[in-house]
Amino acid sequence: MTFDLQRIFESKRQFRRELAALPIEEKLRLLDALRERHLTLVKHRAIQRFPPLLDGDPSVLISNQA
Repeated sequence: MTFDLQRIFESKRQFRRELAALPIEEKLRLLDALRERHLTLVKHRAIQRFPPLLDGDPSVLISNQA
């Protein structure tokens, strides 16, 4: 596999420009979606790491996170 770093960096710059151009409402929607995804991943990891402690309720591990 070959990586063209210039192309990768330019793609990242373009993506950042596109995100910056979005209206604030869309940025907030994206932020909410990222938060939901984060909570889903945290819950999944908690279930995998501590199944006997949780009895299926991973919220005990993330109740202090906001």
